Amino acid sequence: MAGAGRLAGKVALVTGAASGLGRAISETFVREGARVILADRQEETGAAAAAEIGDAAAFIALDVTDEGQWQAAVDDTLARLGGLDIVVNNAGVVILKSVEDTTLEEWRQVMAVNLDGVFLGCKHGIRGIREGGRGGSIVNMSSVSGLIGGHNLAAYNASKGGVRLLTKSVALHCARAGYGIRCNSVHPTFVATPMVDAMLDSAPDPEQARGKLARQVPLGRLGEPQDVASAVLYLASDESKFVTGSEMVVDGGVTAM
Repeated sequence: MAGAGRLAGKVALVTGAASGLGRAISETFVREGARVILADRQEETGAAAAAEIGDAAAFIALDVTDEGQWQAAVDDTLARLGGLDIVVNNAGVVILKSVEDTTLEEWRQVMAVNLDGVFLGCKHGIRGIREGGRGGSIVNMSSVSGLIGGHNLAAYNASKGGVRLLTKSVALHCARAGYGIRCNSVHPTFVATPMVDAMLDSAPDPEQARGKLARQVPLGRLGEPQDVASAVLYLASDESKFVTGSEMVVDGGVTAM
């Protein structure tokens, strides 16, 4: 189905799009016919990514924790591209610490990006999609850590679990209001992205840590960005027009154990 125009004529805004999953999602959307706004606080990297993806991509600087910047990003998207059909709330951070070791400042940092940022993306994404008048899809990036716990992921677990249930609330609100806007969450396991690479590089033996992570996955490997991008593509497209409030797990079988 690659390159089949599954998003032809649609406009998307993707956060955390300078690298990793966000960039893979943006590239996939453009291949499938969408025009995409890549949003990220990494301005130089994000602008370069948009330029490499091509004319159907553009960059907007966005700190997802800042409501004023969200308002401006949605307004800019509408002004530039004449509508908004898809919002992917992908930006996220992780801190590997137990509940006892996590400081309140670290807790608030993770919540601000992973949960507040998704809340603002849903709130202003709904406004933008409604103004576009075509209905649409919001996809929120959660994690398997939003479904199962980890002893050293206290803040991350809480934030991603919050994304899961926020998604369901948004989906029911939009359905009841008759907006024609769907909202779903995606739950990957560890994926080979710069964020995961940085986490592994901080281990005493990065290669041993990588192998240990891969062995925890029944399919025997870490996820690839395209594995997740393909799931997001389905939820963003009209193929999933009867899917809302759901969670799509992309984890190589981790949560089946």
